[in-house]
Amino acid sequence: MSEGWHCLHLYYRINQSALAAMKGRDVARGRAEVAEILNPDSAHAPKRLQTLAISGHTADLGIIMMDPDPLRINSIRQRVRASRLGAVLQPAWSFVSITEISEYVPTVEQYAERLKREGTAPDDPAFEAKINAYKQRLPAMNQQRLYPELPPFPVVTFYPMNKIRIPQANWFLEPFSVRSELMAEHATSGIKFAGKVSQLITASTGFDDWEWGVTLWSRAPEHIKEIVYEMRFDRASAKYAEFGPFYIGYVMPVAEAFSHLHL
Repeated sequence: MSEGWHCLHLYYRINQSALAAMKGRDVARGRAEVAEILNPDSAHAPKRLQTLAISGHTADLGIIMMDPDPLRINSIRQRVRASRLGAVLQPAWSFVSITEISEYVPTVEQYAERLKREGTAPDDPAFEAKINAYKQRLPAMNQQRLYPELPPFPVVTFYPMNKIRIPQANWFLEPFSVRSELMAEHATSGIKFAGKVSQLITASTGFDDWEWGVTLWSRAPEHIKEIVYEMRFDRASAKYAEFGPFYIGYVMPVAEAFSHLHL
């Protein structure tokens, strides 16, 4: 792509019958084989690779991967499938998307117009201070959106979402100015969780059945509940959002995840 990375979320469920049919020595070899495949420091690894132990019955093992090359990401999935544990690690769900800078991220000029609408006059010293601060942080924010560093937080949740298209609330028939205002309100709610939650929005229109994927890394599980609950009251969510399944997991190296999963 001209900018940004491909992204893949994978979720596996352990097939207990297939596991029981394997000999102990083959299981041990399979564990070592998959641990090498999912080693984020190996030469074949994508730019970002993170493994999770998933809570709940819908999945057991989660993998998040990002890279400029979609085939490098897919090769990891294929190598897991072809490994000794290929029959044991049964695909439960996946999500294909790409990183992006949303159209609702304001340019410096759009940010200046927003300040005026909110009542900050251009001749107010605070106006110039806010503009300069935004100019300084915008490049880093956009870099993180396109080429994200994974935060050192232990809890991860993921869910897909759409903007709905119903007669009473069709997001795509609203003027851009209205949509932009609603998303600015939504972003303000999220800022309250700075330092507690790190968010990545990836675009999946044309790649998967949903339009966006939301990945939230958190310092503690309760922060996930708090941010999702609070942001649902924003008009952009309360009136226009449709949510898919939620997957919550805990970050750990794959060998540690296998031990946790009794594999």
